[in-house]
Amino acid sequence: MLSPEQHIAIADELYAADVAKSMVPRLTARYPDMEVADSYAVQGIWAQRRLEAGHKIVGHKIGLTSKVMQLATGITEPDYGVIFDDMVYRSGDTIEHGQWSNVRIEVELAFVLKKPLSGPNCTLEDVLDATDYVVPALEILNSHIEMEGRTIVDTISDNAAMGGMVVGDKRVAVDEFDLRWIPAILMRNGDVEETGVSAGVLNNPPAGVFWLANKLAQHGTVLEAGEILLAGSFTKPMWVHKGDEIVADFGPLGVITCHFV
Repeated sequence: MLSPEQHIAIADELYAADVAKSMVPRLTARYPDMEVADSYAVQGIWAQRRLEAGHKIVGHKIGLTSKVMQLATGITEPDYGVIFDDMVYRSGDTIEHGQWSNVRIEVELAFVLKKPLSGPNCTLEDVLDATDYVVPALEILNSHIEMEGRTIVDTISDNAAMGGMVVGDKRVAVDEFDLRWIPAILMRNGDVEETGVSAGVLNNPPAGVFWLANKLAQHGTVLEAGEILLAGSFTKPMWVHKGDEIVADFGPLGVITCHFV
């Protein structure tokens, strides 16, 4: 474990990198004793810096929900980060590519709550009962930490690589479709790059949400009504470059588009 002073120093370094749109050397190379608990402490301080700057938390993201990504990172459970108000875009938006150091995109389902959700004994049924609607979404990944050799400890410290999200237009009730069978076709400049089905998210996307509620309960945090929760990706990350047109077809849940300039 690192000291509280080291947590603050790392969080301030990452906050400065966020402001400067830059990257810093890998944390685990400089702090070999750094653990997951340190990472969440750093993330919390970083989030507080953004709150102090006038931003507002509007939700949370859940990451590493697929078996493939868990195997790649050597962990057995997901991770999480916070979503701020300035990270949310709508389908059809033109998005400035240069505001991030690097851009990758994943397809996800987002759950919007109509009432609070809390652990430590939150279940799938609790998630469905607390959800106002489900909407298709894209997560924009960004890293402030050099990517080569990066570990889960680096990623969590960096707000679980949360850069932004694009929200679709079609809102559906949790019982309108089988949430395990939502398809996605992800296209870049007219070419199909990735495909997936939502069951890849912990067998059923609401599972990511109750995992998050139970995890946050360890810190006395409750998911509040109105929060938007990114449940986890069911495609691999796709690199996005300046000028790219992105289309994600979610079948019965509609299409999301965005253009990076």
